[in-house]
Amino acid sequence: MNHTLTAAVAGFGTGLSLIVAIGAQNAFVLRQGVRRDAVLAVVGICALSDAVLIALGVGGVGAVVVAWPGAVRVVGIVGGAFLLCYGVLAARRVLGPGAAGLSTEGEAAGSRRRAVLTCLAMTWLNPHVYLDTVFLLGSLAADRGALRWTFGLGAALASLCWFAALGFGARALGRFLARPTAWRVLDGLVAVTMLALGAALIAGA
Repeated sequence: MNHTLTAAVAGFGTGLSLIVAIGAQNAFVLRQGVRRDAVLAVVGICALSDAVLIALGVGGVGAVVVAWPGAVRVVGIVGGAFLLCYGVLAARRVLGPGAAGLSTEGEAAGSRRRAVLTCLAMTWLNPHVYLDTVFLLGSLAADRGALRWTFGLGAALASLCWFAALGFGARALGRFLARPTAWRVLDGLVAVTMLALGAALIAGA
């Protein structure tokens, strides 16, 4: 039971660290929340899309590991290196002079259909989402062995919690996330988490 909970918590923390990075998708969800425009649809699309991609990563990478046990070492090294690079980039954003807040300015979606199509495009046409969910989370989940689906479930839950908080709590979060200092703190936490995970993944490969 303790191992199951540990895997779920690890998945939740890792998923959250990847999702909170400032970007177009988060800005779009926040803008929709501030305007109270198709919030449920947008949050649902983001969370469900992440869940599907995480499942593909956990299942796909897991299948490769079962077929070829040596893949664990390869995936561990490549995934660890990716995590270290991700952590370094987050650390650079913390130390850089040009930190910016998350802006909610921009045109309104105008209709539910337009909001849905825009959200789908930002999610499925973004190459980084495949690196984060399918490859990175999939490789980290594979390292958990039989508990890889528990790890994936934790990551999917983190996505749901984040997008729900961002969309439905936009009125309050908008003022907080508009401050550059808030993103320095978030990026600092992301940097520490990613660097620690990357080092541990490479060490265990």
